[in-house]
Amino acid sequence: MRVGEPEGCLSKLICCWIDRAVSTQLEFSKQSMVSYLFIYQFCPLFFLVQQAKNFYFYSLELPGTHLVVRNSPEMGYEVTRFVEEVDEELICTICGQVLESTVQIRQCEHCFCSSCINEWLRHQQVCPIDRNPVSPMDDLIQPPRILKNLLSRLKISCDNKEFGCTVVVKLDSLRSHLDECQYNPKRPVACDKGCGLIVPLDEVPQHNCIRELHKLLKGESEKAEELSSKVDRLELQLSEQHREILILKEIVRSLRTSSVCAGVSNPDETEKAIQTVRWLSTLKPARVKRWGGMISTPDAVLQAIIKRALSDSGCPAFLLNELMANAHERRWPSGLSTLETRQLNRRRYEQYVTKRVPGKQAIVIMASENEHMGESMIVSPGLVMIFAHGVE
Repeated sequence: MRVGEPEGCLSKLICCWIDRAVSTQLEFSKQSMVSYLFIYQFCPLFFLVQQAKNFYFYSLELPGTHLVVRNSPEMGYEVTRFVEEVDEELICTICGQVLESTVQIRQCEHCFCSSCINEWLRHQQVCPIDRNPVSPMDDLIQPPRILKNLLSRLKISCDNKEFGCTVVVKLDSLRSHLDECQYNPKRPVACDKGCGLIVPLDEVPQHNCIRELHKLLKGESEKAEELSSKVDRLELQLSEQHREILILKEIVRSLRTSSVCAGVSNPDETEKAIQTVRWLSTLKPARVKRWGGMISTPDAVLQAIIKRALSDSGCPAFLLNELMANAHERRWPSGLSTLETRQLNRRRYEQYVTKRVPGKQAIVIMASENEHMGESMIVSPGLVMIFAHGVE
């Protein structure tokens, strides 16, 4: 048997199938299949048959005797669009078109369209030409500069030639031309009906300003709801973090007060700190409008009323007596202990972090929340200030 006979017969059979496909108006590049057959014309018969069966990129399906071939719109540039003859080195052997988004196989240096070779390698990880193994992740590299230059110099007709554009540009300028081409049916233009939205040129006649604005508003509303939900989650996280920080501050304060050695934990003190923070989280922030209404020497009856209010608010018993003991100026820190020092530090009062005693003209100033005030303005674990008026 002479070399080439079986291949020639098979080539005629496949070309016959191609003609049938074209006659049924299926999208198919005959030149692509002919190029593909040419590559393997000297291969053994079984190898050529295997390749014909596995012509994956064109999605060949052979149900019975019918050949269905679907050409991808993302494959290379059509050869017929170029005004000059294109060198065969610039043709992708998979799709038969001029190389687009070119990549090169590292080992054998064969070049293909990026979409072509990636689709090919999804089915079989070998070079379509020499059948050497190829790794999609490691073996596909950028082509040499000289190949890029050759491609960029080719002159090609505009994609919108069928719509009337007669411009011929260099391949590397095609993208920028398409963005500005007045014949481009997808060229973005501003609506002149009043809404000002940017729409594709071919959609302008069907454009409905009210409908599109409604869609836009709906989309923006959904974004706003999503952002609002995200803010709520962040505020919750911030609140939890703030509570945890207060617990840590209370633990540190308790350890300092009880003179516990560094690095030694005290379960009782930790539990007290947690109870303190839980109670503080139930109190609302206080706003003092008139610091001059402060009662620095409350009598026993007034202190008893405030103590009862603190107890009803859930103040832990171990903390209640300490706070009420610090409700008189004789237990206040040096910056508050006398009328003169209070007047000197009056401008600093607004810097206090305060909590209101529920239903009373009194506030709680905890040391763990006011470390920024300094030792002259705070006492551990905190103090109570009672006012005649001016607390909100």
